[in-house]
Amino acid sequence: MSKSDLGTIEKVNLQDVWPNEAQDFTPWLEQNLLALGDSLGMELEMEKREAPVGSFSLDLLANDLSRGRTVVIENQLTQTDHKHLGQLLMYASGYDASVVVWLAKEIREEHRQAIDWLNQRTDERTEFFGVAIELLKIDNSRPAPHFKLVAFPNDFRKHNVGIGEAAIPSERQELYRTYFQNLFDRLRESHKFTGARKAQSKSFTGLSSGFSRISYAHSFAQGGRVRLGLYIDQREASENKWLFDQLEKDKASLESEFGEPFEWDRLDLKKASQIVIYRDGTIDEDLETLEDISNWAIDGLLKLKSVFRPRLAKILENRGQENATK
Repeated sequence: MSKSDLGTIEKVNLQDVWPNEAQDFTPWLEQNLLALGDSLGMELEMEKREAPVGSFSLDLLANDLSRGRTVVIENQLTQTDHKHLGQLLMYASGYDASVVVWLAKEIREEHRQAIDWLNQRTDERTEFFGVAIELLKIDNSRPAPHFKLVAFPNDFRKHNVGIGEAAIPSERQELYRTYFQNLFDRLRESHKFTGARKAQSKSFTGLSSGFSRISYAHSFAQGGRVRLGLYIDQREASENKWLFDQLEKDKASLESEFGEPFEWDRLDLKKASQIVIYRDGTIDEDLETLEDISNWAIDGLLKLKSVFRPRLAKILENRGQENATK
């Protein structure tokens, strides 16, 4: 290929595509949260748009599924300003957020410095991001969004500045972190299954199913067993039980496609419901056995997605149509 065959990258004015931040950009971002999550190395799931904080409203409230963290997102189609910085901190405190994302056309230098300072002064359980949103096109192509990280946590400082002994993971917690980090890396790099890049020191993780508050869950359970399955935890218990019942009607077909029977845990005394499989194993196994567990989990997650995604899409679409006609 010669130099003359190369295209020219151009920036597109954000307002040409999203004339109004609240009416155009925020709804678009809600529908494209996975793309933002990929740039942050997180598995983001939407919780609520225009989430109330007193008399104010946060643009987007989300969850980082893979780490079980609350995420607040405030956006601007202009350069950052002091007003939004103050609001962002208020929203973070209002929802006790662990991840704070400021998305804007341009992150001003003084605000980048402020985000860096917050990351240096807070512990490893709190993360601040400054993200510039760009629209790029090559020659006459359609414009494409690009999330550019301008300010983000410095993990080395977080682990070494003022976090205290309580934040240092135990040997067992480090085993969990290593196992799930390896799992995330394989799922992301080999299967494009997740955008998650950083594992927690916990015995469980969640991964997005593509449907709000429905996730794929993988954990080391009690009794020397490892669990994998679909976890349904919508806002209302009645909605969870209804969706569980709709899926169970197709039990024979689902299990046939998956290749083995599920344990159908409606969990009537709890809000959530789950459909799971188990195998023997603990985090204390040797490396070869942990690798076998990881292979089992990856194979199972890929099959769960293949089997449940079309069913969930159909059920939820029909539910939406029914609600629209009421």
